[in-house]
Amino acid sequence: MKNAVNDGGWSGAWVAERLGVELVGDEGLPALLGLALRRNPKRAHLLVSNVLGKHVPQSPSVVYGHGVRLGRRVAELLGEAAAGAAVVLGYAETATGLGHAVADGLGTAPYLHSTRRPVAGVARAGGFEESHSHATSHLLLPEDPSLLAGDGPLVLVDDEFSTGNTVLNTIRDLHERYPRGRYVVVALVDMRSAGDVERMERFAGEIGARVDLIAAASGVVRLPEGVLEKGQLLVAEHDRQHGSPEPSHGCVTRAELHWPHGLPDGGRHGFTPAHRTRLEAALPEMAARIAEALPASARRVLVLGFEELMYAPLRLARELEQVMDAEVRFSTTTRSPVLALDDPGYAIRTRLVFPAHDDPADGPGERYAYNVAGAGFDAVVTVVDSVADTPALHAPDGLLARLAAHTPHVLLAVVPSYVPHASERPAMLPEPLRGPAFSSYAPEEVGWLLQDLSDVTLEAPTEEREEAIQSGGAHYAESLPVEYQPSEQYQELFQAALDASAARVAHAVGVVTETVLAERSPRPVLVSLARAGTPVGVLMRRWAQFRHGLDLPHYAVSIVRGRGIDANALRWLAAHHDPGDVVFVDGWTGKGAITRELAQAIEEFERAEGIGGFDPEIAVLADPGSCVRTYGTREDFLIPSACLNSTVSGLISRTVLRADLVGPDDFHGAKFYRELAGSDVSVAFLDAVAARFPEVADTVGTAVKELMAEDRTPTWAGWRAVERISEEYGIHDVNLVKPGVGETTRVLLRRVPWKILARAGAGADLDHVRLLAGQRGVPVEEVGELPYTCVGLIHPQYTRGATGADGKAVNV
Repeated sequence: MKNAVNDGGWSGAWVAERLGVELVGDEGLPALLGLALRRNPKRAHLLVSNVLGKHVPQSPSVVYGHGVRLGRRVAELLGEAAAGAAVVLGYAETATGLGHAVADGLGTAPYLHSTRRPVAGVARAGGFEESHSHATSHLLLPEDPSLLAGDGPLVLVDDEFSTGNTVLNTIRDLHERYPRGRYVVVALVDMRSAGDVERMERFAGEIGARVDLIAAASGVVRLPEGVLEKGQLLVAEHDRQHGSPEPSHGCVTRAELHWPHGLPDGGRHGFTPAHRTRLEAALPEMAARIAEALPASARRVLVLGFEELMYAPLRLARELEQVMDAEVRFSTTTRSPVLALDDPGYAIRTRLVFPAHDDPADGPGERYAYNVAGAGFDAVVTVVDSVADTPALHAPDGLLARLAAHTPHVLLAVVPSYVPHASERPAMLPEPLRGPAFSSYAPEEVGWLLQDLSDVTLEAPTEEREEAIQSGGAHYAESLPVEYQPSEQYQELFQAALDASAARVAHAVGVVTETVLAERSPRPVLVSLARAGTPVGVLMRRWAQFRHGLDLPHYAVSIVRGRGIDANALRWLAAHHDPGDVVFVDGWTGKGAITRELAQAIEEFERAEGIGGFDPEIAVLADPGSCVRTYGTREDFLIPSACLNSTVSGLISRTVLRADLVGPDDFHGAKFYRELAGSDVSVAFLDAVAARFPEVADTVGTAVKELMAEDRTPTWAGWRAVERISEEYGIHDVNLVKPGVGETTRVLLRRVPWKILARAGAGADLDHVRLLAGQRGVPVEEVGELPYTCVGLIHPQYTRGATGADGKAVNV
């Protein structure tokens, strides 16, 4: 099959011959339009534009050029002063990109398009009905309510005018709210009858406004009697309902666009000339990333937009056309149900059917991509917004799989869905901190949603901190412990532990990552709980790259016991990603305090902010406390990163939350210990574990299958054990009982320990614990029945008098 526009004959001939439909008008009309049959009870025929970029793949320069030229004609009609005060309004879904191009042709006009997607928290500025459409209700949802309130000309853009009803409905609705003296109606083709033209003229007189019309071509469609019934019979005769999806043979990969922060993805909530300037500056680099991700052998490339998201993919396609030695075409998916028929005289030759993948307000349903299958594309670049990057998109019957059945290479590019009102906060949240400016990790490994407090003195001696914390005079997150500097003997122990456990850690990393990909999201956004979760998040990201070629986003955020998670970090994540894709990551569970803290904090955030979708369940490397469903293992074993502090966590301190340093619109803080670079083993730890990925790959697959079949319901056995130990040892405070190898190590490094409980026969996993305990004079008590390998007990009645002059703990 060739593209309908390129076959030489008229792509409306088949319908015209069988229905008796005539297309009469300007000489160039047949080149602009073909005909197809709607699967719609309200209208039999569909005018299929060859230059709109919706149903027929077309050169993006041709698509964009038609809109820009129409915009320039509007500017000439209005004159400089009136054009400078104009606002452009486009219609969803087909004309969202065309309207945007018209606004570009005007040059100075802000742009808004109608939408069928309600957005929480955005008030309606208007709405109207499109009577002949399969989806009739349009909403107007500008972020700035004053956008439509001016008295300058309103330019309304649609792909075609068949009756003018939609335009009249729009003007009637808006004129009651925001009366103005002039409207300009713009279309690719004006197909109204003489009666429709007279009706619009009468309407303009009734409201006392001037209404002009500009179109690239005009004509009429002459319909015989009974055309609707005849059309429905033809559809019933020729419609081949899709069966099972074809098997996918092409590969699906992803390109990171690095879309500019805060730049709207389109005109759903308004798009200003300043936004346009930002987009123009960013387009070359974004197109270059797409070009680099495509196979060098690709000679025919389709950029496929998504329903209302037409402008961003169109501009990317046009830029790609300039930089690639390939034939680039552009079209978009659609809600519109149309009969597909492989005939040179018919405009819709093939149809791909797939389920909606953006959780639409009107519920699930079919969506379509026309004239893509059989068109000979070597690659398809699918561009969606982040709201639509859902499991349904990646499902076996989803759009990506349907495309992969017809082209050897499918590349997914996601534009972050714009969240209105983010600018209401007095301080715009900054971009994540990255290495080497902040942390010793490579910049792509993790973005820290923190503020840099490296120049602030926050450290206090361990004994002073412990006394202040236990007396209630200070919260543990208001200061930092002095970073423990490992002795040569301890560093040797760390290296020995790493050598012994790297494969075991690698296996757990593989299991938890595969579980996340299978159960949580095919394209998760990893969000580590800083700092212990950060090395695990980096390793999970590396596994996804190693095993699946995925380049997963990864961030680190602060969560503080008793204070909750950083709400500004959640706001940033919601503005840049679908909250449903966010997977929180930590190193291990102890008694589950952070697990509970996160669940409560997410609930409070959603209630306060009205932003939902975050899943509070943490994915961890080890879950000895049985607190979560997503884990690599439930064994309490030594994770070498628990042996050290910042020198295994990118040289970043634990996080800080103090009112005089962290304001209501700031990220939580942390320090970058650049001066410890000589002792840093952060990257060495990652490399040692990642080097073992190939040898554990097969066993990971088996383990995941077994895990999926198990009952993983959390039992909270660890919490019960902690409560029992707290009472048995007369502590009466579960916060002073730290179960597991990781938490015990933290007690020895950061707090004033009282004693260590070790499971009898624990062996080499506790060598570093015994060494640290010996250095601090802390007794290690072997216990027969212990659900953890070890448990650290913080001194329960701590004052500075409870230690000797050397800081070593004494018994009470």
